Amino acid sequence: VQLVESGGGLVQAGGSLRLSCTASGFTFDDYAVGWFRQAPGKERQHVLCRGSSDGSTYYHESVKGRFTISTDAAKNTVYLQMNSLKPEDTANYYCTVQKGDHYCSAWVGMRYDFRGQGTQVTVSS
Repeated sequence: VQLVESGGGLVQAGGSLRLSCTASGFTFDDYAVGWFRQAPGKERQHVLCRGSSDGSTYYHESVKGRFTISTDAAKNTVYLQMNSLKPEDTANYYCTVQKGDHYCSAWVGMRYDFRGQGTQVTVSS
């Protein structure tokens, strides 16, 4: 089982990035997919989570209306679309999965079965 993120980079405030989280060894169907971020010297923060089996999506207040999640099943990849980026969005972003978690309970509790290595997002002002 492996998760690999990509798509991070440097972007100006107001810009957009799309992060990818590609899975190998399993499919996302029965897993909640949660994104976290962590900036140097700061605590890990929730970003958003989509519950397993087409569950609802839950957002941290700071990203509501700006970030969305989508899936390309053929590529076994989940995307985090980030729009209207702000300097405070600068962090290392990583995806996680939790089997059978329809309501993202594990994500709320900052728990997961597996995580990727992360990809750095830097937003300049």
